[in-house]
Amino acid sequence: MNATPPLFDLLLALGLTALALGCLFDRHLVRACIVFVGFALSMALAWWQLGAPWLALAEFSLGAGLTGCSLFYALGILPPGSPLPPRRDWFREPFRQAAIRAVLALAWMGMIGTALRHSVPVMAYSPIQQPLLLAGVAMSALGLGAFALHRHLLRRLLAFNVLGSGVFLLLAGLTGTVAQAQALIITGLGVAWLGTLLGAMLIRRLYHLQGAKALISDNESLRQKRSGP
Repeated sequence: MNATPPLFDLLLALGLTALALGCLFDRHLVRACIVFVGFALSMALAWWQLGAPWLALAEFSLGAGLTGCSLFYALGILPPGSPLPPRRDWFREPFRQAAIRAVLALAWMGMIGTALRHSVPVMAYSPIQQPLLLAGVAMSALGLGAFALHRHLLRRLLAFNVLGSGVFLLLAGLTGTVAQAQALIITGLGVAWLGTLLGAMLIRRLYHLQGAKALISDNESLRQKRSGP
């Protein structure tokens, strides 16, 4: 097998990683959800590139379609006329904390990659030959790090979905062929969407009962009051 990955796969892996970063760390929540829809569409393209058209269709419908609608429902955009939560979470960190965030994400990435290499010495897809597998490692690390670091509930919901997508890519790589894991991944996509829908409904209910302070930590709420609207 040629050790040089196809250029399209390499660009797709870089695009997935960049979109994951965008939806996890964009301050504007609406824009972050729009970026997530682009991320899900790119995931559908990745499944198609890996020779799994049914997975691509499931990702398109469940990931980009239904999960995207669930996120916009949590924001109050769907249905029209709903009360709207704040569109920004205003996380404003000094450089030191931002650097710690970046180092933590890189550490997660390194630990996941090292664990894979030692637990499965003969991997079905070599990470050097298959850049989408490396993208799965990066997405898993970014999703896990963002879930641990963010306090805003909608951001944690986004992190949960990015983490799941990364795990699905890793699962496809470890099983040898995507076809062997296709049924399991489709089931996982359905469960992830149901979890996202439940999370979106809880976010709307919490906002209705307690307002914006229910969606963020006490420190972030205090910071918002000090910084003003």
